[in-house]
Amino acid sequence: MKPIGYWLNRTDKALTGYMNSMLAEFGLTRLAWQVLNVVGDDPRATDTDVLTVLAANADVDALTGAIETVVADGWAARPEQGRLALTADGRTRLAEVAERVDAFRELSTAGITREEYRIAITVLERMTHNLDGRAEQ
Repeated sequence: MKPIGYWLNRTDKALTGYMNSMLAEFGLTRLAWQVLNVVGDDPRATDTDVLTVLAANADVDALTGAIETVVADGWAARPEQGRLALTADGRTRLAEVAERVDAFRELSTAGITREEYRIAITVLERMTHNLDGRAEQ
């Protein structure tokens, strides 16, 4: 049996690869989609909020690039300096994307019960909490 690190890396690559391919027709990547979700969830979102919420997903340069892309492509706008908000067009397009993401989630969890999924998440959370901050010690 391969160790958990192997499967974590393979799973992340599979999720990202599939999502990037699926989202390409919308001009998005998985990271840009995640940025849009943070902005959509908080009408007063700032660049700092996005960087903080998604810090585990990518480095600052990649996140900043994704923010710039969604603004340049009209998904989001800057109602004031340092703030982000979805545009009306961005909201409409994001609703279309949501349908695809729902289908992706069904595909990625096919054959996995809700209980199995819950257990997997709980175990990964516990492992993360066990190790967070220990690398500096």
